[in-house]
Amino acid sequence: MKRLLLLLIRAYRTHISPARPPCCRFIPTCSAYALEAVEKYGAFRGGALALKRIAKCQPFHRQKSIEYDPVP
Repeated sequence: MKRLLLLLIRAYRTHISPARPPCCRFIPTCSAYALEAVEKYGAFRGGALALKRIAKCQPFHRQKSIEYDPVP
């Protein structure tokens, strides 16, 4: 499961992300965060951390500045 998630995230980073304008309001980007979280904590906990981060990275969030938010 972990390998599949890492493969999907890497595929997103190489094929889909370059076609979109940069829009992540966090450093590191959400895809880099997801890669690190899944590598460090595994598919379930790392995937949950990544989903939580992606939910926070939505355009209607009230803070407009860039935030530093590393993997715990």
